[in-house]
Amino acid sequence: MKLFLLSVFAVVVVIGLLFKFLPLETFNALVTKDQGSKLLAKDVSFGNDPRLTLDVYVPTSGQGPGPVMVFVHGGSWSSGNKNPYEFVGRAFAAQGYVTFVPNYRLHPEHRYPTFVQDTALAIDWATRHANEYGGDDKRIFASGHSAGGYNVAQAILDKRYLAALGTDVSVIKGVILMAAPLDFLPLDDGIAIDVFGQEPDLPATQPISYVRSDAPPMLIQFGTADKTVKPKNSINLAGALKAAGVSVELKSYEGVSHVELLLALSTWLRGTCSALADIDAFVQFRSK
Repeated sequence: MKLFLLSVFAVVVVIGLLFKFLPLETFNALVTKDQGSKLLAKDVSFGNDPRLTLDVYVPTSGQGPGPVMVFVHGGSWSSGNKNPYEFVGRAFAAQGYVTFVPNYRLHPEHRYPTFVQDTALAIDWATRHANEYGGDDKRIFASGHSAGGYNVAQAILDKRYLAALGTDVSVIKGVILMAAPLDFLPLDDGIAIDVFGQEPDLPATQPISYVRSDAPPMLIQFGTADKTVKPKNSINLAGALKAAGVSVELKSYEGVSHVELLLALSTWLRGTCSALADIDAFVQFRSK
């Protein structure tokens, strides 16, 4: 048993070092993908810009229309794309969700709120096309990590984004926010200052400013060792939602960092915390 535990520890260390020194693309290429899932469609257009495409991951079980998950990637609003998040799409699909992983336009070429508008557009598109890919358009969930979680929170809490597309936010059954910046005033780091510093109404850039009693149920996750997005972002929004009467679950993961929370969705690092199991419990409960 001792030898086994040492072997597991060694694997975790090696994977951690691998990710630290190699990009997410490499991690995604190497990591074992979940069985019972597949990439059904790639680079599907959901808008009138070449950047606005998404990938579709589905379960292979074929057990009828499943819940729909829209997952939005992070990258400080200025980098990243959907491609290295196959391990996330496959993880969700293996749970039985029809999963859409979209791109969005990036700062500085496209300034706030373009990335929020693009996220709303992806969510709206998913509600309208879910059944074409085997999803249940009555069970729509939206999730995101880091900047992607911000985009999701802002697009859903501020009703105007989906309303502008002709969609009522009430179609969203639940929201999952992973290590997301949700309440980060005053601006105190270079990334936030660069992206939001020129905005004339800074409180309007904060998801916590749009807390309302009719917001969808939320699962908010954070790692206690997150040095990129302070845990107070998750804690503060959860508290404000709860005070407004919204159903909210706040999950903290001891010793888990910003990136580790995302990587815990992968087959290799799933044992580091219960993030995926907690997401599935939330989706299954809210799908009833």
